[in-house]
Amino acid sequence: MKVVLLKICELSFFFTALSMAQAQQTIGTVGVQDATVAGALEVSNGRAILVGNTTVTARDRTAEIALNRGGSVKVCATSGLHLTAGRNVDAAAVSVPPVSVPLMLALDRGAVEIQMAATTRDVVMTPDLRFTMRGDGPLDLELRVTRNGDTCVENRGVQAPVLNVADQFGDGAYELRAGQHVLFEHGSLKEVVDHESSSCGCPPEATMSVADALLHPAGSGNGAPGDATTAEKPAAEQHPFPAAVSAGLAPPSAAPPAPAGEVHTQVSAALSSGGDADSVAAPKASENALASAPAPAAVAAPQVPPPQQKRDVVHIVGRFFKRIFGGGE
Repeated sequence: MKVVLLKICELSFFFTALSMAQAQQTIGTVGVQDATVAGALEVSNGRAILVGNTTVTARDRTAEIALNRGGSVKVCATSGLHLTAGRNVDAAAVSVPPVSVPLMLALDRGAVEIQMAATTRDVVMTPDLRFTMRGDGPLDLELRVTRNGDTCVENRGVQAPVLNVADQFGDGAYELRAGQHVLFEHGSLKEVVDHESSSCGCPPEATMSVADALLHPAGSGNGAPGDATTAEKPAAEQHPFPAAVSAGLAPPSAAPPAPAGEVHTQVSAALSSGGDADSVAAPKASENALASAPAPAAVAAPQVPPPQQKRDVVHIVGRFFKRIFGGGE
């Protein structure tokens, strides 16, 4: 009797430990420097171990989750993803190798890139849509959700499984085949843009090669940190539009050289915006220009001819009669 009770206790402890292991099934790991993690987790060697039900919110860069079942999930910058591990109730769960634990991935906002060996028990969700796999296969899925609900989906790969898309709040359905790239406007299955051209995954991040990092280190003053091409571009390419000199975006034009023997004076005038809008401050000659200019040479003033006396008709007639009767002038 005692042996039977001992065996029963051993079996109960075994199943209890098995259920606890399933309840605490680890999903994967993510770098703590790349994302903020909420929920059940453990931290080891700078990586958060995701356990059970967790939420990963990427920081200002892409956070990559390494899945224990194989594959990865890239959470794009500032995006939030909920991960939940399902329970394996099949007898094959204790076999070697074990069957992959089903996952539910729920995207709140932003974009994700999912690359894993998907099964029919895996689920991908957005606030408006639900994606399930019709069959097992290599899943390479790019998914993006905007603020107005537009959902961009690309089922990449010729061997990708067919996705069954269902409406979360209705009875609509859509079939997304391998290699198909669509956009569900406002998250509706009735407003589908087929052959979508915009990318559904993470935007490309600015990268710098090792040579550029050595030639143009951050904070060197040659350009923006991490941007080697900006330092090599001239000002005309960085500012293709004419810029005001007063704004400091373009250098002032150099004054023309003064001819030899002449005084060259630079004059600056300030406009007034007060009550008298048309008034201009008195020009001020540059002291440096006056000090450096040579003394002007003495120039003779041109002689102005004396003004000619005007003679009208009366004077001319008077002088004529005076010569006749007066005997000369």
